[in-house]
Amino acid sequence: MSENAESPTETSKEEPASVPPAAETSGTNEEKKKIDVLLKAVGDTPIMKTKKWAVDGGRTVQSLSLFISRFLKLEPSEQLFIYVNQSFAPSPDQEVGVLFECFGSDGKLVLHYCKSQAWG
Repeated sequence: MSENAESPTETSKEEPASVPPAAETSGTNEEKKKIDVLLKAVGDTPIMKTKKWAVDGGRTVQSLSLFISRFLKLEPSEQLFIYVNQSFAPSPDQEVGVLFECFGSDGKLVLHYCKSQAWG
């Protein structure tokens, strides 16, 4: 059960019900809003059943990587690489919200994950 406690959130199916009240709040809550992240596996990396997650904008790439590793039950010795736009790996301390502002499209941020270096 501890894996669920560290998950970004439930799938975004439940999010639209909470979106209208958040739209009425001031811009200060915009920093804390959820961002739809689409996770895609690359190569021989296991595929996650749930591909779309709602993630806090202030969450770092490193915390997202740790979540994916735990969710896939990877060995501690196995590395996990995360890529944006199938081209570069963001720094571990980069916030997901900033990546979304720069590289998000269609209301979501697409991140690819793999166990070996694929791009960049």
